[in-house]
Amino acid sequence: MSDLQEYKCPCCNGAVKFDSSLQKMKCPYCDAEYEMSVLQSYDEDLNSAPEESMEWESVSNSDWGGEQAEGLRSYVCQSCGGEIIADETTGASECPYCGNPVVMKGQFSGELKPDIVIPFKFDKAAAEAALKQHYKGKKLLPKAFRDQNRIEEIKGVYVPFWLFNADADANIHYKATKVRTWDDGNYHCKETSYYSIVRAGKLSFENVSVNGSTKLAADLTESVEPFDASEAAAFQTAFLSGYLADKYDITSEQSEPRANERIKRGVEQEFRSTVTGYDTVNEQNTSIRLENGKVRYALYPLWILSTTWNGERYTFAMNGQTGKFVGNLPMDKGAFFRWLFGLALGIGALVFLLCFLFWLI
Repeated sequence: MSDLQEYKCPCCNGAVKFDSSLQKMKCPYCDAEYEMSVLQSYDEDLNSAPEESMEWESVSNSDWGGEQAEGLRSYVCQSCGGEIIADETTGASECPYCGNPVVMKGQFSGELKPDIVIPFKFDKAAAEAALKQHYKGKKLLPKAFRDQNRIEEIKGVYVPFWLFNADADANIHYKATKVRTWDDGNYHCKETSYYSIVRAGKLSFENVSVNGSTKLAADLTESVEPFDASEAAAFQTAFLSGYLADKYDITSEQSEPRANERIKRGVEQEFRSTVTGYDTVNEQNTSIRLENGKVRYALYPLWILSTTWNGERYTFAMNGQTGKFVGNLPMDKGAFFRWLFGLALGIGALVFLLCFLFWLI
């Protein structure tokens, strides 16, 4: 009997017991009844799911060759610590992240050479135009910021990304319900049916990107995605001419948890989209195993625009391949409170009108 008491009710997760009068297992909490074979099959199915495994092969990138690194210069920003890389024709610049003046004087010495690079498609003028478009329709944006404030720096920067490719073999168990209600003349009736659902299959993921730099916030870089890696080219130092490049300071190994998180969310969303026709669906157990996991090192093009307003620094980013533009803006508090007062006034007037009509009726 002790083994039987360990079974959990698939409906409410309570401990089920054997009912001798029914010759079935019965849940004392929700009164659900089960054949022993059904509970055994359900329990075996849950316990037989393979252990989750999300591991990756080491990156096989080659180091920079002497000739490739010869034409590059680097500088470690004394303000934010970022290592900036450019071709030897760049003599002085500003750090694209904090605005600190820098002099490109150090001989570059790299670790891993990028595998691929997506060249810039949009120029500086396009980034300036995108910023003006970004201002439009922002009623709470201070007028002085829109009309008088000037962007202090616009830099084209190649940002390091780790690209993860893998096949995901997954199993997901769901608990679902269907609810039926009706009236029989005397009572309002409700019937809830419980279901155990299993989804299993394989999905392939390509170029799942993770930002390899701490200087740009992950939410900013992910907001300008996606990039189209099919347009990438094999890396050559010539692509850096006229632009800056950030050197990664987050390794591929440190990026694996974020890649696993994005892949797991993708699997869950894809599988969940196939579970339809139920009133409620809840995941009960998820198991994902990665196969053929490989990592590449890429440079993606971003235009970084920055300015300071009332002592605060604002950073904007534009996808240098697609033109997608993102960035936070300051808010005119006076305009906000006027808008809030107008909204409250409108709601109050609507409530008064409804109350008056109700009184008339």
